[in-house]
Amino acid sequence: MALLQNLAALSGPALLAKLSAISDTGHELLLLPSAWIVVTVAYLVGAIPFGLLIAKRVKGIDLRTFGSGNIGTSNAVRAMGRRWGFVVFSLDFLKGFLPVLACHQLVGSHAETVPLLQVLTGTAAVLGHCYPIYLGFKGGKGVATGCGAIIAIDARVFVCGGFVWLVTRLLTRYAGLASIMMGITFPIAVVVLDTIQDRRRPELLVGSLLLTLLILVRHRSNMRRMLQGTEPHIGEKVEDGRAARHHG
Repeated sequence: MALLQNLAALSGPALLAKLSAISDTGHELLLLPSAWIVVTVAYLVGAIPFGLLIAKRVKGIDLRTFGSGNIGTSNAVRAMGRRWGFVVFSLDFLKGFLPVLACHQLVGSHAETVPLLQVLTGTAAVLGHCYPIYLGFKGGKGVATGCGAIIAIDARVFVCGGFVWLVTRLLTRYAGLASIMMGITFPIAVVVLDTIQDRRRPELLVGSLLLTLLILVRHRSNMRRMLQGTEPHIGEKVEDGRAARHHG
């Protein structure tokens, strides 16, 4: 029963109530100069297009004009191979992980603001990756950076999402669908874990819902192609300019 009640928290009215519940902490956070600094830095770090920079350095390729045109991991693998693709994934992951991890050090004397600041910092890093100021706000899909932020806040949520990602990827061989299902799993995992521990983390729930929404928005072309039956499976060779946009 408690789990069902907490799952109901994903509905609109309950979500608004949770937003109201964290407003007092938000007001306090706004008064901390260090909070503004860390969120801004998180966005600027998140906006660094590692995939684009590495591909230009290693292969002389502009990822924006190669394959899917995406600057994230999947297109980096297509352009440079798995080894360099892993490097790109790791750097994009760290863009979300390190800024969130630093929150404790930056506002440690205001412990009650840390959970909200972590969510804001992670969100800023993901938005930086998806809408980088350095590239005219045209970036990747935010999955690797979002995973980094999530694991820095609660690794168990990431493990739940990662398990769903792996199963979906193995069963369907659709990279985009695996990322979408992982994104949907994140807020559900927060609710389940909080129910088990009899605790409430409205900041993380709202943040995970925002990440889910962003992943869905950034993968809408993948969803359209899957419905049309034209989305390529993992490992299928696709021509430049017509490749599917997988997770970034």
